[in-house]
Amino acid sequence: MFGDLSFAHILILLLVLVLVFGAKRIPEIGSSIGQGIKEFKRSLKDADVTSPPPPPTEPRSFQQPASTSGGEPKRLSE
Repeated sequence: MFGDLSFAHILILLLVLVLVFGAKRIPEIGSSIGQGIKEFKRSLKDADVTSPPPPPTEPRSFQQPASTSGGEPKRLSE
């Protein structure tokens, strides 16, 4: 992907970065990206260790709601 970039291309890209962001902001941007990557890796590592496997799910059976009018519930077959 970056095999076609020569030294001159990289210098031009760095010059454009300095012009767009300024010399003071480039180290701040790099450190914030590095901290973000470090935090992302840490969260992936913590998620693998602390999360238990999900419990197996059983099919739920359909239950008829109880009759609110009192008496015995209706029966489908006798």
